[in-house]
Amino acid sequence: MQQAIDFLDESKALCALLTPISEAEFEMPTQFKGWTINNIIRHLHVWNIAVDLSLQDEAAFGAFVAAMMAGVRGGKLPEFEAGYLDGLSGHALRNAWIARAGTTADAFASADPKLRLKWVGPDMSALSSITARLMETWAHGQAVYDVLGMERQDTDRIGNIVRLGVNTWGFTWKNRRIEPPGQMPKLRLSAPSGAVWEYGASCESGVISGSATEFCQVVTQCRNIADTALEVTGEVAHQWMAVAQCFAGPPQDPPIKGTRHRADKGV
Repeated sequence: MQQAIDFLDESKALCALLTPISEAEFEMPTQFKGWTINNIIRHLHVWNIAVDLSLQDEAAFGAFVAAMMAGVRGGKLPEFEAGYLDGLSGHALRNAWIARAGTTADAFASADPKLRLKWVGPDMSALSSITARLMETWAHGQAVYDVLGMERQDTDRIGNIVRLGVNTWGFTWKNRRIEPPGQMPKLRLSAPSGAVWEYGASCESGVISGSATEFCQVVTQCRNIADTALEVTGEVAHQWMAVAQCFAGPPQDPPIKGTRHRADKGV
């Protein structure tokens, strides 16, 4: 699956960003819930392990889920993840995470895309599972780029995240127990390569146009729509961009305007 290759390439890009930083900088708090860089890389590493188990060892995956559910009572996911990895941190964590990302990508690259896999929520296809790992790597990686003051140079592999945003149009409303306010608005997005990606057949619900990167930032809730240059017309389009959520779990609100941004500094 190309998505497995894209997942690994996105992981490698984030790994390259982290390679020159100091051990102390891994403890820098980010704008995402105050999580440190260590917290973020542990999170990515643990759930890469989990998705690998879901593909290759269903019993071991079940044991992982049981341990995780017992360990996160009270909302202590970072603490569970740190314990699961025996406190692994810094460059040792980075090395373990990128190595496991490679083996996970290799396993999914040759898997049947339609294979159904157990997950914490509903079962997912292998294709959806590895696409979700790509999305999480990209979305959580944004907080790392931001705190280090670096602008990410995206590639057209973010098209996977655009499609995920499109495909979760219905989920966004169902998750909030709200009837969709209309048909999905039309999208007209500029890809990193300069190509134009269009989705949606009708403009009756409005139009969202601009950077594909910024659209991905909104549907992954890395940015408030007000902090982007996306052009949004139509009431339905405005409603969607205010609550869009392409990741699983209970309804989450986007960050407050101005709270997620690139720091004015370099590494």
